Amino acid sequence: MNKLAISKDKQTFLDELDKKLWNAADRLRSNLDAAVYKHAVLGLIFLKYISDAFDLRRQELEVAFRDPQNDYYLDRADYETDAAYDQAIHAELEDRDYFTEKNVFWVPPLARWRTISVNASLAPDTEIEIRNGKTEKYVFRSVARLIDDALDAVEKENSRLKGVIEKNRYAQLQLEPNKLIGLINEVVSSIPFHHASLSAKDILGHVYEYFLGQFALAEGKKGGQYYTPKSIVSVIVEMLEPFSGKVYDPAMGSGGFFVQSEMFIEKYGGKLGQISVYGQESNPTTWRLAAMNMAIRGIDFNFGKQPADSFLNDQHPDLRADFVMANPPFNISEWWDDKLEGDPRWFYGVPPKSNANFAWVQHMLHHLAPGGSMALLLANGSMSSNTKGDGEIRRALIEADLVECMLALPGQLFTNTQIPACVWFLTKNKKARGGNRDRRGQTLFIDARQLGYMKDRVLRDFTAADLEKISGTFKSWKRGKGYADIAGFCKSADRDEIAAHDFVLTPGRYVGVEAAADDGEPFEEKMRRLVAELNAQFVESAKLEQQIKKNVERLGYD
Repeated sequence: MNKLAISKDKQTFLDELDKKLWNAADRLRSNLDAAVYKHAVLGLIFLKYISDAFDLRRQELEVAFRDPQNDYYLDRADYETDAAYDQAIHAELEDRDYFTEKNVFWVPPLARWRTISVNASLAPDTEIEIRNGKTEKYVFRSVARLIDDALDAVEKENSRLKGVIEKNRYAQLQLEPNKLIGLINEVVSSIPFHHASLSAKDILGHVYEYFLGQFALAEGKKGGQYYTPKSIVSVIVEMLEPFSGKVYDPAMGSGGFFVQSEMFIEKYGGKLGQISVYGQESNPTTWRLAAMNMAIRGIDFNFGKQPADSFLNDQHPDLRADFVMANPPFNISEWWDDKLEGDPRWFYGVPPKSNANFAWVQHMLHHLAPGGSMALLLANGSMSSNTKGDGEIRRALIEADLVECMLALPGQLFTNTQIPACVWFLTKNKKARGGNRDRRGQTLFIDARQLGYMKDRVLRDFTAADLEKISGTFKSWKRGKGYADIAGFCKSADRDEIAAHDFVLTPGRYVGVEAAADDGEPFEEKMRRLVAELNAQFVESAKLEQQIKKNVERLGYD
């Protein structure tokens, strides 16, 4: 769901819901660290969503079973009594095939949200019976144990969630029982099933994304390891336009680029499933966050067999993606291993062992299809540094005509760092195709450092107009329709001009200074007027100086 594309009343509803839920969740946090508490909240939201999606499918099925016009219809005449008919329908509603055929997770009785919310306040050692198709007995040890057992049951029943759900999380959290019960009943249970014009998937997906952002903000620098601000993700996706094909992120965090790509497709009238999602992440907990993020939205994904380092244990060695997008960690120094010596990915030069920036660039290029395009966020130093081989690799990339666009971003967009950042857009094919003109030998520079607004005291964000200005400029340049250089903002440069700047790619070097507004006054006349005004001010200044001296003398100070 694209925040820029929804109506004002829907956005007001979501904004009020965000504030209400976050305030409640934060109030219940007590002394638990945000990095730990995050998993408690997001795990419950995940469980609530799959249960809601399951219930919605059950409702659809029950209507279908009773509808004579539906292929699933169960004929009442085949049963002796209404009770027998209802019992047969109930039994059919427990057939998992009806759910999996629609890509809905099968939720066993213990893990259904009603079971959790109704029984959350029970005393320890209480035995309960769960009647859904068959009677199950369960001994309630604690609310934390109930949630862990529910998540366990979901994983066992859904092979796609194997290894995605972190086990024994809630029992180990040591969150006070009343706080956890409050989280269940006051926060997660109050997420509405659906709005008049927003589905449960839209609402719960939005809440999940909002909470990811809020926890990233609360965690500071650590939060940036899994969360890229939506404003940056949105501008990259709008510029790359991933309508269909394979999309890959080798440093995926919580999977924001994949979510935004699906939203982009839906925004322009496409269908879910037009893209195939491939990702990699080394942090096990973040890897699970991303998998849950995809599951909540019904996005099929391939994140490899396990969490792993993209350089040392590539989970997709044969992948050639149509679109590659990433926000890798900036300037990481502890990345090199002797195993990487002579690696075929270093086609344009061996990256410095003390900085992985150009290792990420080349890893992504290695996985890019012949007609593919990619974008990655890097620190501004990547555009101009000449230390330890950076300059040679950058020159090789330019001479190979891979650099399509350089975008300089404004400061304060990130929750975790104030390092100035830029976006590199590269492509392996600048020839005229798919509505784009021949761009061989040309690179677009965009300086967006003056765009955006301060959404609070700490963070900057882009407006809808900002996003349109940046992405629209790139698209019009690619398509050769309505593009023109704008002093201070954008410039199309050829390789000779870039070579003249020693292959430095900082947009400010190319776009120049914004032209001053023309007030209609001829230059010579304006200069004469300004010089006359300056001389008059000098005369006035001299008079004031003399007056001050006289006043000082009257006071007896000479």
